[in-house]
Amino acid sequence: MIQVLICDDHQIVRQGIKQVLADAGDVELVGEAASGPQAMALVRAAEARGRLPDVVLMDIAMPQRDGLEVLKQLKAEFPRLPVLVLSTYPDRQYAVRSLKLGAAGYLNKSADSEQMIEAIRRVAGGQLFITPGVAEQLANAVGAGRGISKPDAPLHERLSHREYQVFRLLATGHSVGEIAQSLSLSPNTVSTYRARILEKTGVRNDVELALYAVREGGIG
Repeated sequence: MIQVLICDDHQIVRQGIKQVLADAGDVELVGEAASGPQAMALVRAAEARGRLPDVVLMDIAMPQRDGLEVLKQLKAEFPRLPVLVLSTYPDRQYAVRSLKLGAAGYLNKSADSEQMIEAIRRVAGGQLFITPGVAEQLANAVGAGRGISKPDAPLHERLSHREYQVFRLLATGHSVGEIAQSLSLSPNTVSTYRARILEKTGVRNDVELALYAVREGGIG
C-alpha cells in the first residue's frame, strides 16, 4: 500500500481527497494536516516510528506557512520524501517554482481522480509527475536560464519565491503592515521586497503593480 499524508487547510478538500484515495485500492491515508507546522510534526513523528509516508500531498495556499516554504523544509530534512504539490493556481504561477524546490510533481486541484492517483503512484515509485502544460513551463524556464527566454515572458517570473508572495499580496490591495503580519516578516523587510518588485516589474507604485498583475495574469 502507498501511504499518503495530506496537507491542506480546507477540510472539505481533505475529505474529497480521502475519498479518491479510498477508491484507489492500493493507496491509504496515514495522516492529514491543516497547516505547514502540523505537517512537519506528522512527518517527524512518522520518522520516529520508523516509516515515513510514501507521498506527501501539499497544498500551496495555507495559513501560517505556505506550502512552498513547507516543501523547502521537508526536502531539507527528508530529501528522499516525495512531495506532490497541489494548487488551484494556474500552472504558470507555481509549477516551476515547486519543481525547483524539489517537488516530485505538480497537480492542479481541477485534475480528475484518475490523474491524481496516477500522480501519486508515479511519485511514490520515484518518478516525476509532470503534465504537458507543466513540461512546457519547465522548458521555458530552462530556456530562460540559458538566456533564450521568450521575449514576451512576464517580468514577474524573475521574482524569487518570497518576492512573488509579496507581489501577489500587494497586487490584491494588502498594505505593507498586513503583509508583514501575514508572512511573519518585519515591515522594513516587506518594504525592501516591495522595492525589488517594483524594480523588476518596471512599475512605479502599487496601483500600477495591480494593473500589471491583472494584465499579465500574475494573480490568477
